[in-house]
Amino acid sequence: MLRRTQQPQRCDRVRSQVRAKQEPDRAASRQARRSDAAIAAAPVEGRRATPDAEGAAINSRREVLGGAAALAGAALAASVAAPARAAGPRRGEGEGEKVYALTHVTVIDATGAPPMRDMTVVVDGTRIAAVGKTGAVTPPAGARVVDLPGKYVIPGLIESHVHSAGPDGVVPPLYALAGVTTVREMRGDALHHRWREEIQGGRLLGPRWIIGGPIVDGRPSLHTHDTGSLIEVGNAREAREAVRRTKRDGADFVKVYSRLNRESYFAIADESRRQGIRFAGHCPDTVTIPEAVRTRHQTFEHMDALMLATSAHEEEIRRGLAAIRVDGSQDSFHRYRDWYKAVHPLEYKAVLGFDPRKARALFESLAADRCGVVPTLTVHRVLEVPENNRETDEWKYLSASMTGWWREVAEVMTGGRTPEETRRIREIFEHKVRLVRSMREAGVRVLAGTDTGDPYVVPGFALHDELGLFAGAGLTAMETLRSATSRPARVFGIADKVGTVEKGKLADLVVLDADPLADIRNTRRIHALVVNGRLIAQDERERLLKKVEEAAKADEAPAKTVAAARGCGCGGKHF
Repeated sequence: MLRRTQQPQRCDRVRSQVRAKQEPDRAASRQARRSDAAIAAAPVEGRRATPDAEGAAINSRREVLGGAAALAGAALAASVAAPARAAGPRRGEGEGEKVYALTHVTVIDATGAPPMRDMTVVVDGTRIAAVGKTGAVTPPAGARVVDLPGKYVIPGLIESHVHSAGPDGVVPPLYALAGVTTVREMRGDALHHRWREEIQGGRLLGPRWIIGGPIVDGRPSLHTHDTGSLIEVGNAREAREAVRRTKRDGADFVKVYSRLNRESYFAIADESRRQGIRFAGHCPDTVTIPEAVRTRHQTFEHMDALMLATSAHEEEIRRGLAAIRVDGSQDSFHRYRDWYKAVHPLEYKAVLGFDPRKARALFESLAADRCGVVPTLTVHRVLEVPENNRETDEWKYLSASMTGWWREVAEVMTGGRTPEETRRIREIFEHKVRLVRSMREAGVRVLAGTDTGDPYVVPGFALHDELGLFAGAGLTAMETLRSATSRPARVFGIADKVGTVEKGKLADLVVLDADPLADIRNTRRIHALVVNGRLIAQDERERLLKKVEEAAKADEAPAKTVAAARGCGCGGKHF
């Protein structure tokens, strides 16, 4: 929910350099360079686009904390202009054997099949060459044999909702070293395309990157350009051009947002189909979820629109949202601070008006149409149950200016609540958890994503928190594991490459010390990793994490103000 800065202002020159190189005749080669994790452009089968030229004037639901926490990610980004590569693999360092076999392991392939014991997984280059019973599968001559009795092999994890910014030596490797081997960037920019190219070229350790375009929102948006890439549109013509620009700039999908009017939203849906690019993000407040489902809206992010759509008070709440105005003269921080506080009474009204029959019909429709929902419970909890926010051991991988800024932003956004407000907002969070349980019962494709980039949401490691919240919402351990592996792979159109442990798939694996099906928290107990075929044993993982820690300590730019944290050089003019 919370939007965070993609990169500091000084990265404008990086964007300019990239755009200068992006001539029309490079479109084909750019497509060829896209990662194996890029979203397939083909539309989701069996779903029909429904254009609507009628524009409604309803203002958006909030994306809580938005631009305020967007700036939290910026504190990580202080060294983008002079990237730190401490944790990235130097050519020839730690690349490991080209062919090796992991023997005597229990394979949990994430297809839904039961665990397979005493198995061997053979990796050849960047692919899984074989999966079979130890003894029945013979490793190739010269292959290294890594004997791992008592260990569990699962697919590399997929993070479905991130907003990444920071030094090269911190953020990309931190994802991979936490077992996250694919991420979906929800507001992409030049930084993320550069990371993807460097990872593909072996110059940087990191995950596969699915990269969205700029936020496409109504006017005025809840964001400004001070928090990252943004396209504001007010009609169908502008909306169609936003889709074409997003595709032209090499994004894998169009990111839609809350304040779009109906004319713009349905034009985006139609133009996306014409251009062969998918779109995902928020369901605008002017559009119902059933309407959005019919447009091939790929995934619905966060729980706000679902709360609205499952309430008997839906129309009344929409009128309340329409009455909230966004001051276009404000910066992102103040827009979100004011918006965030204004929407809580409306959210609580949605909770009080929950309609089980309406919810059941909606969730059955989402399941039938194979839509994905990314609840981002982790960030909802940060904002709605702030008493649980605390420093963790993983904070050592982030700069002190970053974590200090987290505390500041969280206090501004959640402090000063009355006891009654605290109680009601906690109820809002508990209701969101119950909705996740109901979606699970209806068979909705619930996907694990954290909104990394916001306060208290540590890149990579936060995904394990989200899995724990899913388990608490009633998902089985297998369902929870699949929410971060095979299910997002299928929704994003990359199931032929990643998401399961099967012959022919890309070699992205996590080796665990304990059974994740016995306790999903065991996904944290990482013994070794395979990242695009590179075997990272326990001692090397510890060494690489230490390098991340050192890179974070070196990234200690002062962050007295939002602008200073972003490194924009404006001396605090924005805020």
